Amino acid sequence: MMRGRKSDAIGVLNRLRGDPVIAAREAADIEEQLQIPQQGWQLFMQNRNFRRSVGLGILLQLVQQFTGMNVVMYYAPRIFEGMGYDTVSQMWFTAAVGLTNVMATFIAIGLVDRWGRKPILYTGFTVMAIGLGVVGTMMHVGITGSAEQLLSVGMLLVFIVGFAMSAGPLIWVLCSEVQPLRGRDFGIGCSTFTNWIANMIVGATFLSLLNGIGHGATFWLYAGLNLVFIGFTYALVPETKGVSLEHIERKLMRGVRLRDIGG
Repeated sequence: MMRGRKSDAIGVLNRLRGDPVIAAREAADIEEQLQIPQQGWQLFMQNRNFRRSVGLGILLQLVQQFTGMNVVMYYAPRIFEGMGYDTVSQMWFTAAVGLTNVMATFIAIGLVDRWGRKPILYTGFTVMAIGLGVVGTMMHVGITGSAEQLLSVGMLLVFIVGFAMSAGPLIWVLCSEVQPLRGRDFGIGCSTFTNWIANMIVGATFLSLLNGIGHGATFWLYAGLNLVFIGFTYALVPETKGVSLEHIERKLMRGVRLRDIGG
């Protein structure tokens, strides 16, 4: 529609929706929305409902970073060293972390439009909390044998699966879906900026936490945060599965509470 290819756009909508009447109505909504120029900063200053969506995008990116995923990615060799592995094993398991992250993302791809956003996030945060909770417990009581080592590695990979199937990809999806069209560039820019600031904070504080409160308590802390994020998802995150962006925008701008601007 942005490129003036209206008939092609309607053809795509027909395939997606399976109903020509719904497709035509949605095409008309898109045409109407495209007449509105980007005015993010002005809209942010003037409209409290837009400020709500920007705030939600910022909170979503904070949540993604404070799951603890990036500290595992950045400091995986140090974590495996704490489990008692030698340098060669640390490198192999670090590669396994990256591979698991990539492969588990396909779970999100397969489920996002079948389960919906919120059920996947609930599942992911629960899995992450369990994975990090067990890793923290193992490190607290002490890892003395190969069985404990393998269990610790396995639960860390479970944590990676939980992230890659949920908060990893879906936070980015939600951050774009909740922003109204005329302020979408601004809203996504704010949330992305927040992502990198939060990334810097968790990366800079992880080793201090390990040295200050210990390995076990550090992983328990991140496990606890993931449990908190389940409540955050329930209270603030809308379910956007099968809902058009135009519908979400209309409800947002009417002042409907954030958790209800989706379906």
